[in-house]
Amino acid sequence: MRARYGVPLGITAVGAAGLAYAAGFEVRSFRLRRITVPVLPQGMRPLRVLQISDIHLVSGQRKKQRWLQSLAGLRPDFVVNTGDNLSDPEGVPEVLDALGPLMEFPGAYVFGSNDYYGPKPRNPARYILEKASGKHGLNGNPPVVGAIHNPWTELRDAFDAAGWVGLSNTRGRLKLEDIEIALTGLDDPHIKRDRYAEVAGGPETGADLSLAVVHAPYLRVLDAFTADRYPLILAGHTHGGQLCIPFYGALVTNCDLDTRRVKGLSQHQAGGHTSYLHVSAGCGTNRYTPVRFACPPEATLLTLTPQTP
Repeated sequence: MRARYGVPLGITAVGAAGLAYAAGFEVRSFRLRRITVPVLPQGMRPLRVLQISDIHLVSGQRKKQRWLQSLAGLRPDFVVNTGDNLSDPEGVPEVLDALGPLMEFPGAYVFGSNDYYGPKPRNPARYILEKASGKHGLNGNPPVVGAIHNPWTELRDAFDAAGWVGLSNTRGRLKLEDIEIALTGLDDPHIKRDRYAEVAGGPETGADLSLAVVHAPYLRVLDAFTADRYPLILAGHTHGGQLCIPFYGALVTNCDLDTRRVKGLSQHQAGGHTSYLHVSAGCGTNRYTPVRFACPPEATLLTLTPQTP
């Protein structure tokens, strides 16, 4: 009897322990990633940029709220929010409470699909199937029917009132004492809201630095930004793969980006040019899949430094 049932019971026990770790510990094990990116003109002072992404806040997530509030202690030069703040139609007040201290700093933002629409229960295996078929989000799939609409305009109005610059298919600027940052952003490509033709043309003249911002790092967007010679692209959406295999990495990115670049700093080439790409693994999950494994929740402090001669 022991020989017959020992292995299945052992596998079940390991699986249960892994699930308990992923849902009970790692999903709340918030981290700060620190990286340096050499994209500034020679002679310019370093800039500290805090990127937050994929908060997916659900009412009652007090530890996540406190952690986000604590990030203000980093005193960044400016904040970039790359979307998917919500995973609960009732979560706007708590998102604004969590981000309140950060909204005292200059900032910019784009929205993701979960800012516009509430989540639905979804079989995680569908991400594997979508990867195999090359279809992600609304890119090749039928339109969403019966979606829950989130009160995203309340988020937009609060961010705007704080002075954060909205970048949904538009350009904007941040003034940091003696430095001016030009930003170009897109609405979420995952649900086909991106309109690159409205912002095409490359970095603006007269700014000390130009950055590109988008929620989901689809290749069509990365190609366009890179061909237009943006030195740095900031994105989120992937959750770093969310459920990863130790010593192997992510299985999916939930877009057409390769898994090798699912999170962190990399480079992208298009049109004979090269841009740095930073993809945040984010600090939340869809409310119906509240687990992370080998992929802790994070925010990133990017220190931008002068390019090497």
